[in-house]
Amino acid sequence: MMQTIDMATTPLRDLNALLQSQAEGNNQIQFSIENPKGSHAVAVGLDAPIEVTVNGSTGYYLAGMNKQATVRVTGHTGPGVAENMMSGTVIIEGDASQYAGATGHGGLLVIKGNASSRCGISMKGIDIVVHGNIGHMSAFMAQKGNLVVLGDAGDALGDSLYEARLFVRGSVKSLGADCIEKEMRPEHIEILKDLLERSGADASPEQFKRYGSARKLYNFNIDHAGEY
Repeated sequence: MMQTIDMATTPLRDLNALLQSQAEGNNQIQFSIENPKGSHAVAVGLDAPIEVTVNGSTGYYLAGMNKQATVRVTGHTGPGVAENMMSGTVIIEGDASQYAGATGHGGLLVIKGNASSRCGISMKGIDIVVHGNIGHMSAFMAQKGNLVVLGDAGDALGDSLYEARLFVRGSVKSLGADCIEKEMRPEHIEILKDLLERSGADASPEQFKRYGSARKLYNFNIDHAGEY
């Protein structure tokens, strides 16, 4: 059963209240959102295995704090998409603005276009797959999870990185402090293969390079003071 909600006549607060009221076992599991017109905070705070399709482009913080739900946007999205996401899947058919997937703890974020600066900043377990390019300072202070980029990465990739894994198929303009290229071992090939399949990406894991933390900045060391 599909329920269509037109934001031209339904206020954002009412839309989110309806989506947030869904629970496991409900018959209503599919929702189609029409005329989002760049609205902010669409489909935030969901916590049920429902499917939400937003037909158009959205503003800030789409699908923030998502749990369990699958949210798809047919257009572009503004800053902070899937911020603090816990589980579920968020798919953006177009481009995403800055800090996509910020502080995400789990789930899968797929961006089929490009992502702007600070993609995956402070990620804490989320998996992010970008089919295009990403901007500068992406994965800044990323702690856990996987960032996969089929295109190119901008300046200062992985600055002050912890234990997140970064996979880039294209070029990297520069690496941030304490981020280095690392060996691609068989277990990384398997992780990457799974993420590429789940995100519908047409690429081979063997085409990617892996980047990670050099682990020199975990504890203060006067010899590395210039890098902090």
